Amino acid sequence: MTALDGIRILDFTHVQSGPTCTQLLAWFGADVIKVERPGVGDATRSQLRDIPDVDSLYFTMLNHNKRSIELNGKNETGKAVLERLVKSCDVLVENFAPGALDRMGFTWEHIHELNPRMIVASIKGFGPGPYEDCKVYENIAQCAGGSASTTGMFGDLPMVTGSQIGDSGTGLLLAYGIVTALFQREQTGLGQKVSASMQDGVLNLCRVKLRDQQRLQHGPLEEYSQFGEGIPFGSAVPRAGNDSGGGQPGRILKCKGWESDPDSYTYFITQAAAWKNVCDVIGKPEWKDDPDYATPNARLPRLQEIFATIEQWTMTKTKFEVMDICNALDIPIGPILSMEELAEEQSLRDTGTIVEVDHPTRGKYLSVGQPVKLSASPVEVKRSPLLGEHTQEILAEVLEYSPDEIADIRASGAVGEAKT
Repeated sequence: MTALDGIRILDFTHVQSGPTCTQLLAWFGADVIKVERPGVGDATRSQLRDIPDVDSLYFTMLNHNKRSIELNGKNETGKAVLERLVKSCDVLVENFAPGALDRMGFTWEHIHELNPRMIVASIKGFGPGPYEDCKVYENIAQCAGGSASTTGMFGDLPMVTGSQIGDSGTGLLLAYGIVTALFQREQTGLGQKVSASMQDGVLNLCRVKLRDQQRLQHGPLEEYSQFGEGIPFGSAVPRAGNDSGGGQPGRILKCKGWESDPDSYTYFITQAAAWKNVCDVIGKPEWKDDPDYATPNARLPRLQEIFATIEQWTMTKTKFEVMDICNALDIPIGPILSMEELAEEQSLRDTGTIVEVDHPTRGKYLSVGQPVKLSASPVEVKRSPLLGEHTQEILAEVLEYSPDEIADIRASGAVGEAKT
């Protein structure tokens, strides 16, 4: 048994944010029915293709464990099928442009009339306010949510991060909201609207920077590198390079082989509790009792010198040797792992964090698995559906149309061609 057995999701999502959400629910056992335009499907099926005429990795890695129905929602017969789907599902998830669902005739009031238990979950770029009608993509969300202004090296351009915190991050949050609404429905018997904006999602993940914005009103941020360099702070939280976001100073340092390997680096944190071990490891035992280095506050103006000295040691070791030595001494450390190294890491495959999936047209490929593990709800990652692969199955088994009715629906052009 899986955690969400018996829950059916009507998936009106596309690209990344919404499909992330519905895939998480599908991994936990929800029956996710992905509604796609006949003959076209989700735009990502054809985006960034590495193999001609085959669903892209962009699509396959975001749509595991789902069923696909090709359905024309602008066709009157298609609308009737959609209404029947609304009546038979527990949750409708969409990330259309603002107002698109209403223009299709599926307002909250109409959906609630069709199915009072239906939960309608939406991802938008912005919440209510001056920008609520604007479209948003990943990098726009990172910029509007506060991440870009605080990412990058001091004095340089704002930077976006490689982590998809706008799209996938908001999808994760919406999934949490949906499960919460399902739990509340057990008490009330009624559905509700669940919404998550990408700006809100990014800002939620940037809470430590909002923390620092308020701290800045009371004085300089002493753990930031620019404090030790004597550079005055402005009125907003600055870009701080690879400084730690917590109270323990940290930096990315070179390791042995850095001249030829762009990922031969490690992240090193000078945690107060491990300071004496740090001093011993880098050959500076005298720093343990020196008043200029012995306490966290005394070290703050000297972080440049301290990390330069630590780096002289890390450059004599590989990033994995640094990890082994420091881990044994409770010194927080982390190697910079490339995507190549992560793809080859057996432990991640053993836990299902990275999975190998076999696809009927592209063959085997790697994908991410469910990041949250439940001991009593094992996850089996199944391949993404081909376009319209389950149209016949959904019409017959889910909506219980008769063969003659299905023939009429097909003749109307409401659904895609029958798959053989």
